[in-house]
Amino acid sequence: MKIFRFWPAICVLLLCSKQKWDEDDSPEMGDDWLTARAGVRSPDQLELTEVELKKEITRTLTAKNPHIPRDIVRYNFKERAYKIVDDMDQTAIHFTLNGNLVPKDSDEGRCQSIKSSSEAEKTPVEEENAPVEASAETTEKAEVKDEEPTGDAEAAEEGEGEAETKGAETAEEAEAAEAEEPPPPKAPEKKLANQFNFIERGTTTYHNPLREKGYQTDPAPYETFSANVNQWYIYDAYMEELERMEKAKEKEKAKPQVVKKEDKKTGRKLSYVEPQHSDSLSKVAKAAKITERMVNLNTFDDIAQDFKYFEDASDEFRGQEGTLLPLWKFRYEKTKKLAVTAISWNPKYKDLFAVGYGSYDFMKQGHGMLLLYTLKNPSFPEYSFSSESGVMCLDFHSDHPYLLAVGFYDGNVAIFNLKKPASQPSYRSSAKSGKHTEPVWQVKWQKDDMDNNSNFFSVSSDGRIVSWTLVKNELVHMDVIKLSGDGTAVQGPEGLQLQTLGSGTSFDFHKKIDYLFLVGTEEGKIYKCSKNYSSQFLDVFDAHHMAVDSISWNPFHLKVFISCSSDWTVKIWDHTIKTPMFVFDLGTAVGDVAWSTYSSTVFAAVTIDGQAHVFDLNVNKLEPLCTQLVVTRKKNKATHIQFNPVYPIIIVGDELGLITCLKLSPNLRKMPKEKKGQEVKKKGPEVEMEKLEKLLSLVREPESKEGK
Repeated sequence: MKIFRFWPAICVLLLCSKQKWDEDDSPEMGDDWLTARAGVRSPDQLELTEVELKKEITRTLTAKNPHIPRDIVRYNFKERAYKIVDDMDQTAIHFTLNGNLVPKDSDEGRCQSIKSSSEAEKTPVEEENAPVEASAETTEKAEVKDEEPTGDAEAAEEGEGEAETKGAETAEEAEAAEAEEPPPPKAPEKKLANQFNFIERGTTTYHNPLREKGYQTDPAPYETFSANVNQWYIYDAYMEELERMEKAKEKEKAKPQVVKKEDKKTGRKLSYVEPQHSDSLSKVAKAAKITERMVNLNTFDDIAQDFKYFEDASDEFRGQEGTLLPLWKFRYEKTKKLAVTAISWNPKYKDLFAVGYGSYDFMKQGHGMLLLYTLKNPSFPEYSFSSESGVMCLDFHSDHPYLLAVGFYDGNVAIFNLKKPASQPSYRSSAKSGKHTEPVWQVKWQKDDMDNNSNFFSVSSDGRIVSWTLVKNELVHMDVIKLSGDGTAVQGPEGLQLQTLGSGTSFDFHKKIDYLFLVGTEEGKIYKCSKNYSSQFLDVFDAHHMAVDSISWNPFHLKVFISCSSDWTVKIWDHTIKTPMFVFDLGTAVGDVAWSTYSSTVFAAVTIDGQAHVFDLNVNKLEPLCTQLVVTRKKNKATHIQFNPVYPIIIVGDELGLITCLKLSPNLRKMPKEKKGQEVKKKGPEVEMEKLEKLLSLVREPESKEGK
């Protein structure tokens, strides 16, 4: 800025010095000095006076825009009113700078290109001898001096005339030389830089050089061979393989057998057997199962607390009635469209129970599933097995709790071994091995035979009671008895007499007498049978008007059994008497009935309307102590019920594959109280047997009096 401030003075000094040098006849020296000292002036430079140059302009930049409009009102559709807009844009532009790049196609670009081309046409001699701009006064003075003639000037004019003739000759020679020589190249255009405040930047992008890398490998080795194969070569190869297998078996026999570990501190045997080679996968699976159970116990902690400690205090104000407290619910995604067809508790592990899934509808038959749940993990089953046909019944072995007998809708029976959790059963019947032709409705394990072979019985709609024995690696069947229809023969073609067969639906074996068992049929009759007689029955009870859905011996009393039917009734019988001891009408079809494991007078039943009924004959011989809705969803039915052998809980299954666990209130599980000053010598089963015998004696007395 200082150069612009003193620029007029510099111009005046230069003009004065030029005038003086012209007078002293030293034009060449003046031109050189002026050319070296002259600066290039930008055509758009402002011409300011000294006052304007000395004036200091101070501007304060603030964040707020003073020119922003105020009090703008807009209509708010949400509040339906005009609101003042407070948040206005405060952006103020204090400085803008336009770039120096001009498009070539614009008007300004064309002007600059024409100007640059015209400047390029000038020769460097003309540019060097170009006079510096002078003021109007100096030019006028120079013209006046040129007009005045002098003696020296005349001599000079003559000299100039001679010089012109010489110059003409030299010009002709120069033109001839130019015609022969090519024109000199044009000087490159120089960029006019800003002399006041100029910064030029340049950036380059680094390009990674392309690199190639090659490998050279040796070819794979190969070898040509040939051989002839004859029969004796093949024979020798097989013999060598057999010898190798025999040697391997001998080595395995020679290894010491793994003995069960013993706890030296307590002296008890551990059920875990150390494998020869520990499998890391089994350890991970065991750790994952423990972690899963811990997470579930934390998730369902409130239910676990109710299971352990909660007792319904309102039973004191209800008198004799009780309630059922809902606990866990067991559901599996793959069984949502299947019904619960069977439930069985494990005899050893009291928290483990098996559930069979299928369908009672003839038109909706498909696949089935077998699941094993534990109270320690309500969210997912411990074991799961799938089958092509629906599972209709199942039963755990009392001595070998890992063996599970299963009956299917297609008439087959199978045995699952829980020690080998595979997708296929360990034993299975077939058409060649005497399978049933109708659905299997009940299976029951029996004591081992004389050869210590496990065996179980099955009943089906085809009227056959079949005994199945595990002999080595196969199931051997034997028909124990065949049920007859109504005991009348049907007249067949050509006068043949055809005997109709009954349809078995349920059966149960006596707890003490091994050969005695009861069979319920679709006709509503109950047959008392014996294993020793396959052609006749010991007795026949006209029990119900419809199919007998369930039948069960009392676990404490040797003569009493219970039955339920779709004719809405539950009946309690003495197998020595033809008429029932107690009859209970529940108002709708009864799906299942079960004796309790802690009292001889308590039993529970479920009906198809989704209700559970709990009776205690010692408290009320006419009505249930508890009638509670368990299945709340419409178009759903309760199918099965079972008491836990140790804990005061029951489990109920329905047609949508849901298992509900419920806890009995104190009124539903009262135990006999000991009288003061009297020693109770008999405990447990004997007390329960006497309690039920008293009730039966009260019922028998009126019958005996009527008989007399």
